[in-house]
This record gives sequence, C-alpha cells and structure tokens, in this order.
Amino acid sequence: MLKVKARGNETVEQMLRRFKKLCEKEGLIKDMKRIAYYEKPSERNRRQLRKAQKREQRTLFEANNPPSVNTGT
Repeated sequence: MLKVKARGNETVEQMLRRFKKLCEKEGLIKDMKRIAYYEKPSERNRRQLRKAQKREQRTLFEANNPPSVNTGT
C-alpha cells in the first residue's frame, strides 16, 4: 500500500502529484488496466512472447551498436 505524508507547507495538489508518480513507478496503473478485462491464456502467452522478442531485439541492437562517444572535434 502506498502512503504519502504531507511535507511542511505542501499543498494537496503537490501531494497528489507525488502519489501519482509513486503509482506510476510501482506500475499500479498499468497493472490495473491490464487486469480490468479478462485475458485468455493464449492471448497472455502471445503478449509475453512479443515482449520477449522485443527484449531480444533490443539486446541484439545494443550489442551491435555500442553508444557513440563524442570526441568533441
């Protein structure tokens, strides 16, 4: 459970902004949207497979294309 305590002269809007950031950081919004509707097991497997393929592509791309170093010339 996430809790946000007031800091000094913090307004309610600032506290709400901090709470929203915490929720986003924890992945609660994403998770709630995902479980809002029933997802068939085959669709879940397909989604996980696409996610794994995307992750694999990213690692291959990063391995073949190291970050360029700015020489300043």
